[in-house]
Amino acid sequence: MKHLNSIFAAALFIFAIGVANAQDENNPWAIEAGVNAVDTWPVGITEDGRFPSVVGESMVKGELFDEYFNVTDHWNILPSVSRVSVGRYIGSGFTFTAAGSINKIDKIGDLSIADVTYYSADGEIKYSFRDLVNGPGGWFDPSLGVGGGYTWVDDIGFGTANALANVRFWLGQNVALSLQSTYKHAFEDGFGVKHFQHSAGIAFKFGGKDTDGDGIYDRDDECPETPGLPEFNGCPDSDGDGIEDRNDACPNTPGLAEFNGCPDTDGDGIADPQDACPTVPGLASMNGCPDADGDGITDAEDECPNEAGPRANNGCPYQDRDGDGVLDKDDQCPDVPGTVANNGCPEVTVEVINQLNEYSKTILFDTAKATIRPESYAVLQQIVDIMKEYPTTSFVIEGHTDSRGRDAYNMNLSNDRAASVRQYLTTIGMDASRLSSIGYGETRPIASNNTAAGRQQNRRVEISLKK
Repeated sequence: MKHLNSIFAAALFIFAIGVANAQDENNPWAIEAGVNAVDTWPVGITEDGRFPSVVGESMVKGELFDEYFNVTDHWNILPSVSRVSVGRYIGSGFTFTAAGSINKIDKIGDLSIADVTYYSADGEIKYSFRDLVNGPGGWFDPSLGVGGGYTWVDDIGFGTANALANVRFWLGQNVALSLQSTYKHAFEDGFGVKHFQHSAGIAFKFGGKDTDGDGIYDRDDECPETPGLPEFNGCPDSDGDGIEDRNDACPNTPGLAEFNGCPDTDGDGIADPQDACPTVPGLASMNGCPDADGDGITDAEDECPNEAGPRANNGCPYQDRDGDGVLDKDDQCPDVPGTVANNGCPEVTVEVINQLNEYSKTILFDTAKATIRPESYAVLQQIVDIMKEYPTTSFVIEGHTDSRGRDAYNMNLSNDRAASVRQYLTTIGMDASRLSSIGYGETRPIASNNTAAGRQQNRRVEISLKK
């Protein structure tokens, strides 16, 4: 038993060291416990046909692989946990395993013998064909290997070279049923026992690190510190839209792949982050906002969303309130019908000028003065009313006298009377900038100065258009 204790102590030591130093790979360690069977029969016949350690007995060995599965007649089995191993994956399909086993030998081939103890400690290197046979993660895991070890039969020990075949059937991610058959070739002549050792056990693999606890080991987890999903190699999809957060421009809001994971709430083909009106279908040219009248101004900024109009008029069409064919924006007289040629304002006709002059003829002054007599105020108001109908027209107030008196006196008097009329018109509402005055004295008579009637006609105030 001292050998068995040594084997188990060594196995536990290897196991402890491995766990402490293997936390950076996905389940690189495996521990296995099970039963083993020792069979000397199907290993071939010695040169003298005798079992070296049993003098006087013959035919304890058959031909190679003869009665290989004859459990009843040849196998030595200790009905308890009699084999333990610790394995370490070393990369590229290779695993190194340290194993210890105990058994009780009561059969040497066909020969029954008194019980002798059997201990072994072995090291194995195996190559797994799992990925080649059924791809990564498959349940069927065959392997072949070689190794070496030391075996004790009672107190006689000898070294062995081992060849083995193993198959594991993975019952889950970390648990497998393991079956193995090992041929052990003894080196010591006279003492070594060539034999097969078969084993069956349950293997548990472990040692992987899963920092974020998402069930995906760090080695295969592209987001090892954030819980994620297997389909995204361990990375999260916080909003559950099928687009992992690393590639999702809106990781907390379910969206569409065509918009890098962002939603398009109004379905207008513009992702919400780029949509200035995310709940109302709109146009790409309007940053996702609608433009019902197509005038290039979003409905929210358009004072007339259903009528096309320029931005300068806040999206509303320009009006022509006076109906003269000139839009109000271009109409200098938007409330009075006019002509296009006069920018929407009415044009002064000859008839208007004649009417103004008919009124102006009735303006009365004090004798030899420029003071307007009160009975003329009403006609002056009529003149202003007519002038206001033509807001873009400027007028000239002209003063005239007859020929009596000195020329200079007459010129001054005509100037003063024209200026007096201009001044009065401005006091009753006429724009002064549209009025000017001038006196012509006696230079422009319209009748003969030789008669009283003619001189009366020449003493006058006239209104003309300013050129």
